Amino acid sequence: MSGKVILGAQWGDEGKGKFIDIFSSQADMVVRSQGGNNAGHTVIVGENVYKLHLIPSGILYSGTVNIIGAGVVCDPKVVLAEMDGLVAKGISLDNLYIDARAHVIMPWHIELDGLSEEARGKGDIGTTKKGIGPCYMDKSERSGIRMHDFVNPRKFEAIVREKGALKNEIITKLYGKAPLDIDAIVEEYRVYAERLSKFVRDTTPMIYDALKANKNVLFEGAQGTLLDLDMGTYPYVTSSHPVAGGVCIGSGVGPTAINEVVGICKGYTTRVGKGPFPTELDDEIGEYIRQKGAEFGTTTGRPRRTGWFDAVIARYTVRANGLTSIVINKIDPLMGLPKIKLCVGYEMDGKVTRDFPADLDDLARCTPVYEEFDGFDEDLSDIREYDKLPENLKKYLARIEEVCDCPVSIVGVGPDRDQIIYR
Repeated sequence: MSGKVILGAQWGDEGKGKFIDIFSSQADMVVRSQGGNNAGHTVIVGENVYKLHLIPSGILYSGTVNIIGAGVVCDPKVVLAEMDGLVAKGISLDNLYIDARAHVIMPWHIELDGLSEEARGKGDIGTTKKGIGPCYMDKSERSGIRMHDFVNPRKFEAIVREKGALKNEIITKLYGKAPLDIDAIVEEYRVYAERLSKFVRDTTPMIYDALKANKNVLFEGAQGTLLDLDMGTYPYVTSSHPVAGGVCIGSGVGPTAINEVVGICKGYTTRVGKGPFPTELDDEIGEYIRQKGAEFGTTTGRPRRTGWFDAVIARYTVRANGLTSIVINKIDPLMGLPKIKLCVGYEMDGKVTRDFPADLDDLARCTPVYEEFDGFDEDLSDIREYDKLPENLKKYLARIEEVCDCPVSIVGVGPDRDQIIYR
């Protein structure tokens, strides 16, 4: 079997969209296995910029089958708007499918997401308020709406009214807010259900058959390893599993279907929202990297926190995902800095560790242990051979490989899809 996983090896926002697009052009099938429209991939093809939130990047290639898997939570309004935007740019949806098991984000999920975040006050976790968490909560509570029921005209109205009435009880009695208009929701979402019905099917046999036929199946990740519900910096995490193991659960395949796992990192580190960030640069260097790297969220527009490359995190994600190689993307924003630092360990209570702690209180007490490298001033944008990279940069990349115990297979030297170096 020939399954390849592409995932984020930091806190997300590593520029996965570019590399997923590159690998999608070589794939027969692209599968999205988890998350919702709280994720975003920006893909640049020529002069066209595509911002994809739910639809797999393979949609840009006419011969590629694209699947929104069972582990995804799907906002009907959002996915239809994304479809309409692609059609307007001449992109066909003929090879797009949504798994019948995928759960549906409804207006009450979005409402409750905002209300619960507001109720946390200063203890908020930085949710995107798009209903992702409450939808996954319903899924775990076994009270959610799955796509096969949502698009079934015999079941649609009854199930929406039943679930909506229960959520209005919470909205009014727990939060003291006005109830949602269920009649209006039924009428609005009935149209969405009718439009989506032709895309919904059991996709697991399709994926299995493609793998058995040795076709190239690409599993595209959303968010990043440090946002995983179990392995991430809990509670500042997402509600699903962006690690390699989550691919199996969210797409309905076994681990033996996967033979390559590629982790995307930046040449530095970023994160969005709250939580400890040992290598954060809250200074002019951090702002320099933010501006040079255009570090603002695809989905939210929020400025990202920036810091030096954290090899403790990278080592952790190599282990947690079984990475076979690392891509170092966006190395070019470091150009012009006189010195570049690499975090190779943490000091806590007078002891140095190379392991990422599970307890956030411990992480907050960690001080990064840095190694320093001379910077580079050379323009990387036209370089396509590894040997032609600046010597100082090659020393930096070699040390990343050594500390992370994983080979660097690709280096990204600019935003365009051709600005990459294969090793």
